[in-house]
Amino acid sequence: MRRILKSASPSLDAYRADGGYQALQKAVAEMTPAQVTQTVKDSGLRGRGGAGFPTGLKWTFLPKDHPGPIYMCINADESEPCTFNNRILMEQDPHQVLEGIILSCYATRASIAYIYVRYEYGPATRALQKAIDEAYGAGLLGRNILGKDFHLEAYLHRGAGAYICGEETGLIESLEGKRAWPRIKPPFPAVEGAFRKPTVVNNIETAACVTHIIGKGVEWFKSIGVPADPKNPRDAGSYGPKLYCISGHVNKPGLVELPLGVTVRDLVDKHGGGVWKGRKAKGCIPGGFSMGLMTEAEFDTALDFAGPGKVGCLGLGTAAVTIFDEETSIAEVLYNICRFFEHESCGQCTPCREGTGWMLKIADRLRRGQGRLEDLQILEEVGDKIGIMPGTTICGLADGAGWPVKQAVRKFRKELESYIRSGQKAKALPVLTGH
Repeated sequence: MRRILKSASPSLDAYRADGGYQALQKAVAEMTPAQVTQTVKDSGLRGRGGAGFPTGLKWTFLPKDHPGPIYMCINADESEPCTFNNRILMEQDPHQVLEGIILSCYATRASIAYIYVRYEYGPATRALQKAIDEAYGAGLLGRNILGKDFHLEAYLHRGAGAYICGEETGLIESLEGKRAWPRIKPPFPAVEGAFRKPTVVNNIETAACVTHIIGKGVEWFKSIGVPADPKNPRDAGSYGPKLYCISGHVNKPGLVELPLGVTVRDLVDKHGGGVWKGRKAKGCIPGGFSMGLMTEAEFDTALDFAGPGKVGCLGLGTAAVTIFDEETSIAEVLYNICRFFEHESCGQCTPCREGTGWMLKIADRLRRGQGRLEDLQILEEVGDKIGIMPGTTICGLADGAGWPVKQAVRKFRKELESYIRSGQKAKALPVLTGH
């Protein structure tokens, strides 16, 4: 965010004046695609889109010596509620993102990059398209990039405001002009993706990180964040900087760039200006709805790829932290979450299609003061039994739908029981402004 913080121009000339495209020149002139891939792999970069899968490792899943074409799909759909870090990058520093995309395509031997942008992101789309046009004019896209045997075409594709298109195979189906129903895997996109050809799907922020890994080196990137736990062979570490979104009931909502591993409490107190109106926090959504909930007592949890899981959350997600204060009704929070996922379920898998609807109806009863104690048990059961991890659905939307619901019940059970016993209606959430 260095250039964004100093309000630098998003133009190609300004970006180059700040050292832009030097990483690309270095890679094309001095490194083979395999060396770029190995560098990203050595850096420990993990996908910033939500799953946190090692980026360089994902690239190695492409078939060796494939005749092509190989595609790069960039996920700029960003439909997780309260997440806006991709939007800021695209609007205010599009060439940083584009350089990372070109580097990623060079590493993976991709000849076409599709950038899938959510339809509502008008300014971001226009900024990216201008950057692409400038790159073509400067010989950074097209044939024989920088005078080398490297050819790449880049296209923007606008989605239609569907959360399911953030799932990589749903994105690919939509890109192909079909209904965005996620595919059964295997085959995975690296083997059979867009147009049934090998495809890599990466996130906007992930691509931006590639720019700096190649430009500044592995040692620089790994000096930031949280090293892997030597006692846990499954911990791949949480290296590098991260863009954290802060919204909800805070005095200063916004976007900050910090080393991976900052706590929720630090985000709220040091960067969000504290909880609004002099109140205390009741809890938060730490990384987008699908990751679950944290109580205020869990605010000292590190927001890296391992921390949220220690308090029962699904993961770091998009690192979009949404605070709700002590006067917020957890029944209303639960209802809003259920309403979102019921609306966004694509309907392909019965457990998700029906389960999200059941959870919404129960949550609606609770907020209207007509709930039953057994409703809480039903919500937990549904939350536990829909999703990839129980093996009942094709994609992870159901996991994301169930996780915050069962966490709301388990972590705020006393409050929900009080609504049921008293028959009181939940206080509606206030309308927020700003981010």
